[in-house]
Amino acid sequence: MKKSWPVFASVILIAIVALGVTSLSSCAKKTTKITVATDATWPPMEYVDENKNIVGFDIDLVNEVAKAAGFEVEIKNTAWDGIFAGLAAGNYQAIASSVTVTDERKATMDFSEPYVNAGQVLVVRKNTTGVTTLADMIGKKVGAQIGTTGAIEVGKVQGVELKTYDEVGLAFEDLANGNIDGVVADSPIAANFALQNASYKEKLMIVGKPFTDEWLAFAFKKGDTKTQKLFNDGLAKVKSSGKLDELVKKWLQ
Repeated sequence: MKKSWPVFASVILIAIVALGVTSLSSCAKKTTKITVATDATWPPMEYVDENKNIVGFDIDLVNEVAKAAGFEVEIKNTAWDGIFAGLAAGNYQAIASSVTVTDERKATMDFSEPYVNAGQVLVVRKNTTGVTTLADMIGKKVGAQIGTTGAIEVGKVQGVELKTYDEVGLAFEDLANGNIDGVVADSPIAANFALQNASYKEKLMIVGKPFTDEWLAFAFKKGDTKTQKLFNDGLAKVKSSGKLDELVKKWLQ
């Protein structure tokens, strides 16, 4: 019995070591998952398709960034009017939803490197004449999604009445139906509704040129440098590989 004990102990020890190695291996293989919020009402940037899937430029981009940086993402459809509050509360770790980088927003959240320049443009009905800028809309009603830079720009022009909407699509619907006189939105969004949407392309048009210089980026909770670095590392690889250019051609041109 005394001679057999060391053999038995050795077997137990080997089993414990093997289990420990397996556990460490499992931990090492565990992939980081990041919850990403998006307001899926802004085609072609982010929207729900006919199969109830969230798709669009930002969705493709965030998935490519995750693949390049080696993490997983879970997309959470979130209303725009509460999306930044949810980020601050820690309900998700990032926002991928056509977020424009502004000095005001920098004070309360952090951003990735920018990825697309999407200036604001004015959309009106095709029978509208004499309008090329927001200043030409004095005395008229112009719509924009609440809390967006489009709404901010409309609010800057004295004499133009701002009407806000929870979803930008509702603004374009009101414009097409004659309830308002114009809509201000990011140029990719405006192009999708005014130039590509079957319901509106015969009724609406973009006038003038983009009147802001706006860069879109992913947003993070203030001080979350770990998530910010993950996204920046992945985004740099997506840019250098040419994949970002491919997504721009697929969704925005």
